[in-house]
Amino acid sequence: MATASAAEHASALTGRTVVVIGGSAGIGLETARLARAEGADVILTGRDPQRLERAAAELGTQRSAAFDATDPAALERFFQELPGPVDHVMITAGRPYYGLLADMDVEQARRSFDEHMWLPINVARLAVGRVRPGGTLIFMGGTGARRPRPGLTIAAMGTAALPAMTANLALELAPIRVNLIAAGFVDTPLSAQLLGADLDERREQLRATLPIRRVVGPADVAALAVHIMTNTALTGATYDIDGGQQLLPG
Repeated sequence: MATASAAEHASALTGRTVVVIGGSAGIGLETARLARAEGADVILTGRDPQRLERAAAELGTQRSAAFDATDPAALERFFQELPGPVDHVMITAGRPYYGLLADMDVEQARRSFDEHMWLPINVARLAVGRVRPGGTLIFMGGTGARRPRPGLTIAAMGTAALPAMTANLALELAPIRVNLIAAGFVDTPLSAQLLGADLDERREQLRATLPIRRVVGPADVAALAVHIMTNTALTGATYDIDGGQQLLPG
């Protein structure tokens, strides 16, 4: 029975086309790797041409395109130049912005807002007629800014708005499905950049305190993303994946 179930799961992506926007590292790359392993054709995008080229070569992807996804003209050109309809689009591009109001870098804050709010909206607009019925758009959000704290103003905006946006788009774009993955700390190269020398300490803290007693990795998020792609009953929902981080006090 387990063997039949695994075969059914794998066949659900065979011959499908998965686009990962921000797929050259971290969660995006791991999702692309898993989708590829389960039979999908994968199209990767990223801002860094060299890193994207390495990722595409590693996975043997159908196509890759290096551009800034927050540039509406470049994003529209990418969708227009797709060789045909696609089945699933996942957005993992972007990074959170943390900072007190008094110290805010307005340009970086605006870019983070564009990456987490306007980019999904623009992708949703362009998906019509290009994503097959029953396919899905998957957005990435977070759980960490659900508790108000100084320095989380920009991050909290996306945390609060994305679930509502996702639910509304699921109705407006139907039968294309729209879902949101809300992650806590994930052990990625981006997390390493953000935490720097504090990374190991944060890992140890999470191993000691999370209910799952380990750190969430990109493969965990990738498994959830592929499940959302293959389970055609899922739309309009937010799926938390943080190892129980938001259950902890404080």
